[in-house]
Amino acid sequence: MSKYETRLWINGEYANPELGKTYPLYNPATGTHIADVPIASEADVDKAVRAAQDAQPRWSATPAYLRARVMRKFSDLIHENREYLQEVSRVAEDIEEGRNIMNFFSGLVEIVHGRTSLNASDHLNLMVRQPFGVVAAIVPWNFPTMLACHEIGPSCGAGNALILKTSEKSPLSGIYLGQLSAEAGFPPGIVNIISGAGDTGSLLSSHMKIRKISFTGSTNAGRAVMQAAAKSNLKDVALELGGKSPLLVFADANLEQAATFAMKSITTNAGQICTASSRAYVEKPVAGKFKELLAARFKTLNQGDPSKPDTSLGPQADSKQAQNILRYFDIAKKDGEVLLGGKPAREFGKNFILPTILTKIPDTSRANMEEIFGPVLVLHEFESEEEVVHRANDTEYGLYASVFTKDINKAMRVARALEAGSVGVNTASPYGAYELPFGGFKASGIGRQKGSAALLAWTQEKSIFVNHGDE
Repeated sequence: MSKYETRLWINGEYANPELGKTYPLYNPATGTHIADVPIASEADVDKAVRAAQDAQPRWSATPAYLRARVMRKFSDLIHENREYLQEVSRVAEDIEEGRNIMNFFSGLVEIVHGRTSLNASDHLNLMVRQPFGVVAAIVPWNFPTMLACHEIGPSCGAGNALILKTSEKSPLSGIYLGQLSAEAGFPPGIVNIISGAGDTGSLLSSHMKIRKISFTGSTNAGRAVMQAAAKSNLKDVALELGGKSPLLVFADANLEQAATFAMKSITTNAGQICTASSRAYVEKPVAGKFKELLAARFKTLNQGDPSKPDTSLGPQADSKQAQNILRYFDIAKKDGEVLLGGKPAREFGKNFILPTILTKIPDTSRANMEEIFGPVLVLHEFESEEEVVHRANDTEYGLYASVFTKDINKAMRVARALEAGSVGVNTASPYGAYELPFGGFKASGIGRQKGSAALLAWTQEKSIFVNHGDE
């Protein structure tokens, strides 16, 4: 029997799945069995929806300052229980960032305002914001606590009742957040947490009583969510999807700084970050020097069990993800060259991949065009600003981009030209700011998370026309 709580969280209490089905969860670093996790069925989803429907009207009518108070308490509880959450999420940056995001959203709850119009002499015209009602969110496995807070904070803060599906690869922190939500004061039915894989997610995206769904994950899975939403009740959809983020290094850049950021961006969380800088473009006069600096930094990485404090590069999420990366190595070896890595690191375990730098890869290669989601960087050279902007933008993705240069005019010119929802100047992902919007251009997503407008996205605008004339 597992030492971790694994049951579904529905209507303010833990519950076993109706059909009793589970799947095994393993530690990706050691391969040891952690727990058997429930698979939510259609009956479980319906149960959660009914609980949300019953609870949402009263929660929506709760004064905003009281909803904000509950969210602040939730933020504090995340911090107080950080050791347990750290144990089950295994991502160092995950817990504190989740806490901070929740606290930030709590400060926005009381300033979700509408508008008034006095353009007509005999009418007072108003726009008010109201919650959708019952909403859903599907979060990925790479930052399970933080991304759950991304969804719980603004959706419930705006007055909705949420059904959140955890990732089948990292469900335990989300399951525990259900208990913390009750301790914080969320009424039963406002925060519901279920587990399962793609079939469970499709039950949410196609459910006729769910009015909005937010999904974070791969572009292909996002398409499936959007199709299911369209075929059911045309529910509102927000998508934060994949990336193939370019990192541009001009000849006048601080090369030491650029190499350090490039290495950290593609190896943080074993490269399993949607914003990871997986394509680097370096101006030719400094390409040789940059290559040396980058390779030297890659060689300093300490692979191993991520639970150990001296580990800087852990495993891939599971064997399926590791095998997928190896297939891209086969493509890269046919299309170009492997400068460093390019093979599994079996001495650490079956899910470990050596940090890899690929060179002489054509822009049209699948290794350069598709999201690999691992510690794999494709290194290119360029000659002109116009050329590199074109090549950086020549992708269906547009989530994050980085520019390294000491010329502020060039930096701003290129930042504006890059087709990405976030652009770092002399910095790189995963750096971000939760007070600013986050999302993608093109196939990297629809809508924005974070930022001062995040709560507004979980509300609907309603116009009201009040005739105060005699006719």
